[in-house]
Amino acid sequence: MPRDPRQIQLEIDAARESLAATLDELAFRSSPTRLKAQGQAAVVRFFQSPAGKATIGAVGLFVTVVVVNSVRSRKRKR
Repeated sequence: MPRDPRQIQLEIDAARESLAATLDELAFRSSPTRLKAQGQAAVVRFFQSPAGKATIGAVGLFVTVVVVNSVRSRKRKR
Protein backbone atom coordinates (compact mmCIF):
# COMPACT_ATOMS: atom_id res chain seq x y z
CA MET A 1 0.00 0.00 0.00
CA PRO A 2 1.56 3.37 -1.03
CA ARG A 3 2.26 5.87 1.68
CA ASP A 4 0.54 9.23 1.80
CA PRO A 5 2.86 11.97 0.45
CA ARG A 6 1.76 14.33 3.22
CA GLN A 7 2.77 11.79 5.87
CA ILE A 8 6.13 11.29 4.16
CA GLN A 9 6.68 15.08 4.10
CA LEU A 10 5.80 15.31 7.80
CA GLU A 11 8.35 12.58 8.59
CA ILE A 12 11.00 14.35 6.51
CA ASP A 13 10.27 17.66 8.27
CA ALA A 14 10.47 15.97 11.69
CA ALA A 15 13.79 14.34 10.79
CA ARG A 16 15.11 17.68 9.51
CA GLU A 17 14.12 19.42 12.76
CA SER A 18 15.74 16.68 14.81
CA LEU A 19 18.94 16.92 12.78
CA ALA A 20 18.97 20.71 13.08
CA ALA A 21 18.58 20.46 16.86
CA THR A 22 21.42 17.93 17.03
CA LEU A 23 23.70 20.13 14.93
CA ASP A 24 22.88 23.17 17.09
CA GLU A 25 23.76 21.18 20.22
CA LEU A 26 27.05 20.02 18.68
CA ALA A 27 27.91 23.57 17.64
CA PHE A 28 27.18 24.80 21.16
CA ARG A 29 29.22 22.05 22.83
CA SER A 30 32.23 22.55 20.56
CA SER A 31 32.27 26.34 20.63
CA PRO A 32 35.92 27.41 21.10
CA THR A 33 34.92 30.42 23.20
CA ARG A 34 32.78 28.27 25.49
CA LEU A 35 35.45 25.57 25.78
CA LYS A 36 38.08 28.21 26.60
CA ALA A 37 35.88 29.71 29.31
CA GLN A 38 35.20 26.27 30.78
CA GLY A 39 38.91 25.45 30.80
CA GLN A 40 39.81 28.72 32.49
CA ALA A 41 37.12 28.21 35.11
CA ALA A 42 38.36 24.69 35.80
CA VAL A 43 41.94 25.92 36.25
CA VAL A 44 40.84 28.70 38.59
CA ARG A 45 38.75 26.23 40.63
CA PHE A 46 41.72 23.86 40.88
CA PHE A 47 44.18 26.51 42.02
CA GLN A 48 41.70 27.76 44.61
CA SER A 49 41.22 24.25 46.02
CA PRO A 50 43.44 22.86 48.79
CA ALA A 51 45.14 20.51 46.30
CA GLY A 52 45.80 23.41 43.95
CA LYS A 53 47.25 25.53 46.70
CA ALA A 54 49.49 22.65 47.74
CA THR A 55 50.62 22.27 44.13
CA ILE A 56 51.46 25.96 43.90
CA GLY A 57 53.40 25.72 47.17
CA ALA A 58 55.32 22.64 46.00
CA VAL A 59 56.22 24.26 42.67
CA GLY A 60 57.29 27.42 44.48
CA LEU A 61 59.46 25.41 46.86
CA PHE A 62 61.00 23.48 43.96
CA VAL A 63 61.82 26.68 42.06
CA THR A 64 63.32 28.19 45.21
CA VAL A 65 65.53 25.15 45.77
CA VAL A 66 66.70 25.16 42.16
CA VAL A 67 67.53 28.88 42.26
CA VAL A 68 69.36 28.60 45.57
CA ASN A 69 71.39 25.63 44.32
CA SER A 70 72.20 27.50 41.13
CA VAL A 71 73.40 30.55 43.06
CA ARG A 72 75.47 28.36 45.41
CA SER A 73 77.13 26.52 42.53
CA ARG A 74 78.03 29.81 40.83
CA LYS A 75 79.59 31.13 44.04
CA ARG A 76 81.64 27.95 44.43
CA LYS A 77 83.03 28.26 40.90
CA ARG A 78 84.41 31.74 41.60
